[in-house]
Amino acid sequence: MHQSHIVFLFGILGNIASFVCFLAPLPTFYRVCKKKSTEGFQAIPYIAALFSAMLWIFYAYVKTGAILLITINAFGCMIETIYLAIFITYCPKKIRMSTLRMIILVNIGGCCAIVLLIHLLAKGDGRVKILGWICVVFSTSVFAAPLSIIRVVIRTKSVEFLPFPLSLLLTISAVMWLLYGVTLKDIYVTLPNIVGLTFGTIQMILYALYRKNKPVKDQKLPEHEGDNKNEEKQEEMNSYNRDIEIGDKKQENQEEKPNIVQDQTELNNNKTNNIGERVNCEV
Repeated sequence: MHQSHIVFLFGILGNIASFVCFLAPLPTFYRVCKKKSTEGFQAIPYIAALFSAMLWIFYAYVKTGAILLITINAFGCMIETIYLAIFITYCPKKIRMSTLRMIILVNIGGCCAIVLLIHLLAKGDGRVKILGWICVVFSTSVFAAPLSIIRVVIRTKSVEFLPFPLSLLLTISAVMWLLYGVTLKDIYVTLPNIVGLTFGTIQMILYALYRKNKPVKDQKLPEHEGDNKNEEKQEEMNSYNRDIEIGDKKQENQEEKPNIVQDQTELNNNKTNNIGERVNCEV
């Protein structure tokens, strides 16, 4: 088989695998639409995915001859934009404003700045090299995102928060794009997918080790750690308020005690006076 046919084959397989991966969050956003609440989910992963897809489209455009990178990342831009639109619609107002600021800063401002700098500071192959390394750095950081899940799995010795189908799909996708990069002799496509394959393999190994362990109760994903912190703060405030109430009751009791003592003293004095009067009468 001719090399170009092999490149095309791996590119098609990579498109299929990435297409399924891009659709993986659909159940989550279906639930968001149904409940009309983002339920503590964060927009950062989707902003990062959109930025990554935009970078790879620009890289494929500058490089030329990498049409299969454009097709899948164009779809990625579309689906991530839909996800973000749903998130902005149903998230709280404060989070909505911060999310919009982040989208403007990263996805619009960041991409425009990169496009402008690439055209002004580099020419010819230099543009491909600079943009390629930018894509490598950002894609590697995105592939490193599962580190938080890996940490949770190791700490809890449970795969409750490790979605095996998605991890498997991401690993397959990394393998396909790695082979695509190798056959195309494109180091910028190859390097981040080596990282992706490494982390995917680690997740598969962890799943094999801990798949029979029981789920850990009352354990949340890292993206919900903010909820745990809020709950802890609320509990501290409740405890503080209880302490204040107890202190107020103690103070009231202490204020009541002198009155009781005073009343008791008056009673004793009255008793003494009555006894004295009785003695005087008897005398």
